[in-house]
Parts: sequence; structure tokens; C-alpha cells
Amino acid sequence: MKVLQLIHTPQLRGAEIFAAQLSDNLEQQGHSSKLLAIYDNTNAASYNRSCISIKANPDARLWDRAAWKELARVVEKEKPDIVQANAGDTLKYAVFSKLLFRWRQPLVFRNASTLSSYLKQPLQKVYTDFLFRQIDAVASVSEYSRQDLVKLFPYLSARAKVIPIGLEKQKVVNNPFPEADPAQINLVHVGGFSFEKNHQGLLRIFQQVLEQLPAAHLWLVGDGPMREEITAMVADMGLQEKVHFTGFVQNPLDYIAHGKALLLPSIIEGLPGVILEAMLYKTPVIANKVGGIGEVVTPAKTGWLPECGDEKGFAEAIIEAVSRKDITGTITQNAYQQVKGQYMNEDIAHSFIELYSGLLKQSLN
Repeated sequence: MKVLQLIHTPQLRGAEIFAAQLSDNLEQQGHSSKLLAIYDNTNAASYNRSCISIKANPDARLWDRAAWKELARVVEKEKPDIVQANAGDTLKYAVFSKLLFRWRQPLVFRNASTLSSYLKQPLQKVYTDFLFRQIDAVASVSEYSRQDLVKLFPYLSARAKVIPIGLEKQKVVNNPFPEADPAQINLVHVGGFSFEKNHQGLLRIFQQVLEQLPAAHLWLVGDGPMREEITAMVADMGLQEKVHFTGFVQNPLDYIAHGKALLLPSIIEGLPGVILEAMLYKTPVIANKVGGIGEVVTPAKTGWLPECGDEKGFAEAIIEAVSRKDITGTITQNAYQQVKGQYMNEDIAHSFIELYSGLLKQSLN
């Protein structure tokens, strides 16, 4: 079986990382899988993956006939059995290329978020509805994401199934934290600086934590459009000595694996891979109860799950996770066993193979 995986651009972001890992695992199981980027990226070398690019024009994304034609040319040349769109503008380019240039391969969309949080305008929903009517299957990262999608577009019920994000086997990680103070409590957040990640709420939570844990430090791993605003907020709160901005890092897993806890106070999520990574490396997880997070984080069993907006409860959960080693040890072991049993990429790839095989059988009938 040959699969063409479409990604938005070569970058170290969750959707693109998972697409690359899925391709690797499909190859290991005897199939062919190639990555194709819609847009080029000056930092593409950091992606460290072999990747075709159609070099679409981001300024012409609403009508980029040249790129649609180039995508069709690649499909004709590579002759994949399946084309999969993974986040960003990939679905839009795939749909218009297929409609205009008549390639026939089944089209799969990987749904990694909660679309209802973004489709606020009637025209947005009409446009998205048009795109989804052209696809053959949806792989949602969580049951919450699947139900959210089907509520918006009920006709997708029979075409949408849950295939969660997966992880690679454990690898060597390096401790990125200063060793000057062994009592320092390093709390970690990994994610782009965007409104969904709720950095403002995180800073207010952290300020409460400092009242009980003065040795705590907060590490913000990532970059994004709101970083300048958050930097200013840190200064206004007088937290410059306690909050650290790493910027983009090649391997955020180093921070996740060596942190005292992973914090995720997001207001919108599908099923973030950083939670599963923390569980694999036995780092306690405290995350808001949003999206599909509750499907992997079970209170008092695999992590801490405060209600979205309960900043006091979130702070109390951090303090317990750091201070109560008897509780934390059991919880992190449970979380580790859950990830090993249900969320490793070798098994996730097999689920995709079953999905692809079913579509190919349908196309023959």
C-alpha cells in the first residue's frame, strides 16, 4: 500500500511530527508512505525528514490553481493508494486539487482538534461543510473530537472513527535544567503562544503555586504570536526570576521528561501528544478538562484534571503532585502503563492500515 501524507509545512509541530512518525511506522510494517508539504519553510531543515513540497503561495491560498495542479501532478507521479490530509490547509488543497484535476484516490482527513471552537461564522461552516463532503474518512484523535465533528456535520458519523495520537519508544533524554539548586522545582508547559494554550491563566496559577512552593520555576517551551504579550505580563507580575522562556527548542521532550510536572491549562484541545509523552516518562500531568484530555487523564488514577477555569483547583493540584510523592508515584505508574498499552505508534499505525484497507475495498466495489 502507498500513502501520501500531506502536511501544512515542514515544522516541529504536533501534526507534522505525528505525520512523520506515522510514515515511519507504516514503512516498518511493509508499506510505502511519503510526506508532501503544502508550503515551503526556511527552517525546513529542522524537520529532519525527507519531504516533497508543492511550494504553494500562502498569499494565494484562496485560489492557488498552480499549487492544486502541482499536487495533482505529484499524485499522478507517485500513484498513492491513499491521500491523507493532516491539519492546516492540507484538506483545502487536497479537495480542490482532486475536484479540478480528477484524481480518484480516497482522501482521509486527520481531525486533531475541536472544530466547533473555530467555526463561529455561518460562511465558515458552509465552506468547511463543502470540504468535508469530499472526503472518504476522518480519523479523530479522541472520541470528544469525533463527537464534536459529527455534531457539526452529522453525515460524517459513518465515516469518522477514533484513532488517537501515538508515541515512539523511549529514547535518551538530556536534563536541560540548571543544576545549581537541587531543590528547584521545575514546572513545564510546552506549546505555542496562542490563545488556546491560555498562558495568561497559567501565570495566574503559577503565582498561587509560589505562595506554597517558593522554590518553583515555570518553563515556557515554545514560541508564537502571543509571546511578546506574555513576556510583558511576566514583567508586570514581577515574575522575571521565576518564569523562563526557552523559545523554540529542537527536543522539548528533554523538558517534559525532567520536569516535576507538565502543566496544560488549555481552553481548547483535541488530544495533545505532550500529555502522552509526559506519561511515558512518568512526569505528573495536570491538565484542564477540555477536549479529549479526559479520555487519557483520569483524576486520582493517571493525572490531575481540574475543571476549565478553576485556577485555584489547578494550583492545588500542582502542589499535591509535587508534594505528595506517595500519591504521585502510583499515578505516574498507572499513566505509564496506559500509554504503553494503548498509545504506541506501532499499534496506531496498524489502526490506520485497517482504515486504509477498508477504504480500498470500498473503492473496488
